[in-house]
Amino acid sequence: MEAASFRTYFVCGLGALFFCFIGGIILLNLSHSDVGADAVRGRRPNIVYILTDDQDVTQGGMTPMVKARKLLGDNGVTFQNMFVNTPLCCPSRASILTGKYIHNHGTRNNSISGNCSSPVWQQSQEVNGFVTYLKKQNYKTFFAGKYLNQYGKKSAGGVQHVPPGWDWWTGLVGNSVYYNYRLSVNGTKEKHGGVYEEDYLTDLIGKQAKDFLHLQNEASPFFMMLSTPACHGPFTHAPHYSNEFENIKPPRGGSYNVHGKDKHWLVRNAPHPLSKESISFLETAFVNRWRTLLSVDDMVENVVNILTEKNLIDNTYIFLTSDNGFHSGQFSLPNDKRQLYEFDIRVPLLVRGPNISPNTIKKQPALNIDLAPTFIELAGLLPPSQMDGVSLVPLLFQDAFHAENMKWPRDTMLIEHFGEFQDQVAGCPQFNHQQVTNCHPDCVCEDSRNNTYACIRTVNESENTIFCEMKDSEAFMEYYDLTADPYQLKNIAYSAEPSIIRQKQYLLQKMTRCSGQSCVRPSGLYEYTER
Repeated sequence: MEAASFRTYFVCGLGALFFCFIGGIILLNLSHSDVGADAVRGRRPNIVYILTDDQDVTQGGMTPMVKARKLLGDNGVTFQNMFVNTPLCCPSRASILTGKYIHNHGTRNNSISGNCSSPVWQQSQEVNGFVTYLKKQNYKTFFAGKYLNQYGKKSAGGVQHVPPGWDWWTGLVGNSVYYNYRLSVNGTKEKHGGVYEEDYLTDLIGKQAKDFLHLQNEASPFFMMLSTPACHGPFTHAPHYSNEFENIKPPRGGSYNVHGKDKHWLVRNAPHPLSKESISFLETAFVNRWRTLLSVDDMVENVVNILTEKNLIDNTYIFLTSDNGFHSGQFSLPNDKRQLYEFDIRVPLLVRGPNISPNTIKKQPALNIDLAPTFIELAGLLPPSQMDGVSLVPLLFQDAFHAENMKWPRDTMLIEHFGEFQDQVAGCPQFNHQQVTNCHPDCVCEDSRNNTYACIRTVNESENTIFCEMKDSEAFMEYYDLTADPYQLKNIAYSAEPSIIRQKQYLLQKMTRCSGQSCVRPSGLYEYTER
C-alpha cells in the first residue's frame, strides 16, 4: 500500500480515504491501484484531455455541444462549480500544466515579458509539468493544438523547442487561429494555408488524434491532449456550419448591457449603453463562437467512437474543459474575458471514465489547478507537494463521497489577473498613453493597467461569495453574495459589516502567499481574530 497524503481529501490521502464519524473512524482503503492502475484488469487508465479556448458556461457555452453533453456528461460527471484561477489564456494554461497559482508559476499575462512560454518559465516550470510525471509511469503522450500564446516564437525558443514529456508533438505557433498558421511537428516547422479540407485547425487536430489512437492498444497507457482554437477569436467556423444558429441571440438578461456603476474603474467607465456597432459585433461573434464549437463536438464523437471500436473506451478517462470563460455585453463590455465576474471565471468540466457513475452532478468547487494532480493520481502517483491544486479523483467516484458529514478539503479559491496596457492603441488614438488595451469593437477598452486584482471565491453549503481587491489608486473592493445576487449587480463591499471585510482581506492576503498544501484549505481553517 502506498503512503497516504493530505493532498486529496480532508486528512485523508490519495492512497486512503478516512471516513470519520462521531461514533468512531471507518477506514476505506482506495489505493492508487484502485483508482488508477487497476481501472481495468490491472492496467493503468488512458486519459484524453480536450481543452477549448474561451468557452463559457454562464451564457450557454455548452449548448451547441450536444454530442459532448451526451457522450461525456450523460455517461459521466458534470462539475457545476468549475472555475479558472485567472480569466486569461496563457496564465490559465500555465496553471493547468503546473497545477500552480500565478504567484507560484510566474506567468502573469500573454507576453514573453509576462513569462508566457519564456525561457525562464521553460527552465523553471515547464520541466515539472504534469506530463513529465506521466512519462515516469510509462505513458505514451500526445499533444496537438494551442499550447501557450508565445509558444514557437523566436524569443520562446522557436519551433524546435518541444516541451519535455511529449512523445508526439504538434504545437501551434502563437495564439488561436483556424487557417494560415505554423505548427511545430516534433520540432520541425510546418506551414498551413486556407483550404478547409487540409488546414482547418480543429479538424486537423482531430485527424492527428485519430492517427494516434489507431496505433494504441491495451499494452501500454496513453495520455492525449487536444487543445482546440475554438471558440476563441477570430471565430472562424467550418463552412458546412454556416447556417447553424441563425436565429440565436446572446442572452439579454442578468448583467447584459447594465452600467457597472459600482464596479472598478475599467467597468464603470465602459460606454453605456452598448452602441449599435458593439451589439452588432457581439451578436455575430456569439453565433460564430457556437459554430466553431460544433467542430469540437464532432471531435469528441470521433474520439469516443475510435476508443469504442478499439475496445479502449472502458479503460479511458475523457476530460473536457476550457482555459477561461467569456462575456458578450455583460456590464456593457462587448466581447472579451479578463474580468472577475462569473461569466469570465466559470468554465465547463465534464469527465467520463472507468467507475464513474453516469449522469452524476458534483457541486464541490473545482479549479483548473486541480487537473494536473488529478491526471497524476489517475496515473498511479502521489501528486507532488509543490502543486497548489487538489486531486479531483475522490469526486469522480460516486461511492467515495456518499457520507453526509464528509467535507471537501477546499471551499475557497484564489482568482487573479494582472492588467495589461499599450501606449499606442490602434484605431483609438484618444486612448494613446492612457494605459489601456483591447479597445474593440467601437473603442471599448477591455483591459487596463489598473485592471489588476486578486479575489477569493468561496463556495460551500452556507456561503457563495467572491471578494476582490483591485491594485489601483483607489484600492477598490468588490464583494458579492451570489446566492442573493447571482448576476453580481450589487457590490456590497462598502455596505457589509466591516469585520467581514477585514476577515476577507486577511484570508486574501494568506491566499496570495500560499504554496502547495497551504493553498488547499477551507476558509474556516484560517483563523482571524479582531483586535
